[in-house]
Amino acid sequence: MSNPEQLRYSKEHEWLSTAEDGVATVGITAHAAGALGDVVYVQLPEVGDTVTAGETCGELESTKSVSDLYAPVTGEIVEANQDVVDDPGLVNSAPFEGGWLFKVRVTDEPDDLLSADEYTAFTAG
Repeated sequence: MSNPEQLRYSKEHEWLSTAEDGVATVGITAHAAGALGDVVYVQLPEVGDTVTAGETCGELESTKSVSDLYAPVTGEIVEANQDVVDDPGLVNSAPFEGGWLFKVRVTDEPDDLLSADEYTAFTAG
């Protein structure tokens, strides 16, 4: 599965949509979902929580391991994807569509987010 060109990526393997009206959607990449294996539990930040770029904001548990979820930007959570909480397998089956994790009103964005091509090169190395 290729990385959608319109998204930006963190080195912690989260993707970020372009902020529309200041709100961006966040998920984990297909690369990360594949490395995790079958996701069986998702803990997301709650609406109203403030997240800070590069810091832990949730957790993903799979049949292989437990992995922290990192915020790719700083901001306030405006929506958490209840569908993923109810059916964690969406993270594996549709990481760039129905498997998104949360929406955040962005207040600060780091300079080190990657383009799709840069992320592909990062994960290939």
